[in-house]
Amino acid sequence: MTQHTPWNAASITFSPTARAIGPNVFEHSMTMVAQARAAGRDVIDLSVGNPDAYPARFIRDEAVRAVNVPDNARYASFDGKRSFLEAAAHWYEAEHDVRLDASKELFAVEGAVDGLASLFNVLVDAGDTVAFTDPYYPSYHCMTAMLRGRELHLPARSELGFLPDLDAISPEQWDDVQLLVLNYPNNPTGAQAPRSFFERAVQLAKTHHFAIIHDFAYAGLGVDEQQCSILGVDGARDVAVEIVSLSKMYGMAGWRAGFIAGNSALVAVAKQYHYQMGSMVTTFVQDAGAAALRSDQECVRHLAACYGCRRELVEAPLRALGYEVFPASGGLYTWMRAPAGETGRSFSSRLLREADVCVLDGACFGAQGEQWVRLSLLQPEARLAQAVDRVRACTRA
Repeated sequence: MTQHTPWNAASITFSPTARAIGPNVFEHSMTMVAQARAAGRDVIDLSVGNPDAYPARFIRDEAVRAVNVPDNARYASFDGKRSFLEAAAHWYEAEHDVRLDASKELFAVEGAVDGLASLFNVLVDAGDTVAFTDPYYPSYHCMTAMLRGRELHLPARSELGFLPDLDAISPEQWDDVQLLVLNYPNNPTGAQAPRSFFERAVQLAKTHHFAIIHDFAYAGLGVDEQQCSILGVDGARDVAVEIVSLSKMYGMAGWRAGFIAGNSALVAVAKQYHYQMGSMVTTFVQDAGAAALRSDQECVRHLAACYGCRRELVEAPLRALGYEVFPASGGLYTWMRAPAGETGRSFSSRLLREADVCVLDGACFGAQGEQWVRLSLLQPEARLAQAVDRVRACTRA
């Protein structure tokens, strides 16, 4: 009689994708904060980009109305509700003078990361090169690693306004690229990209035959001027798609809604991939999102102004203390250089240990961030002022 070794979890062989999964830096910081608070410490958490904004009243009212529509208890269309997609098309035309076909050039997804995951999976194969700016949003690195792609980092330094020099990359390197990922307003730096930057990226994509994803998660949240859409550049829809999230614009982070827009062929294949995942944006959230997208965007301008005030509240006193702070053009973060003699890692550790202020080590965002830290502005003004006071108290002369 054949003898079998007793089964246990250690007998499972995990896939290469599973073995390539790295730690989530945001989950790690949230765990550290939770542990410190459980020990009785009053930690001010400036590490994660979790909006403290509340959706405007008219958006909440529409969500409540939509919850009571019987048909909204059923599965949504795989592509997204027609009313939601048409509202997204309306938003593009009203805000960016871009006209899109709602049936072919738009697709509803559950936030920016959901859209990124779908696009990475249909565009990147093992050995393919994915180019993105360094500093970068960590998901770009993690998704590339899980798909066993190669990374081409485009250095963005403070003297360049944290924009990469696209022409510093050789033609031979561009020939090897399968996908270029851009993100403006940028996380973590807050840099915005001029139209000329997007124009050059589109030219390179056409010359060297690669696709572009623009992660437009912070649309509408510029400081003085608003970030333009890459889809407003002539010829961009030949090579590019854009991912828009409702999370930051409308304070709907927990509701999970957004859309992919642009090149119809890329949108079509992303749809086919997403169909197999069986995950659609919640129906009543789409109705609320449609109301938000069709509005006059005054609620977005209000949020942008609020974040602008918070940015000044944090950055002015930090500069007065002698810290180098990048003058962000948009987004929700302050990007600050660590003091001389310290790295972002040692400084962030010291702030948590000595000041009960949690910020993110800039190395979480790539090699170019090693001397920097990221501070989230997503706390009430009184709490942000208290955080600055605590930083001041532990600042070394």
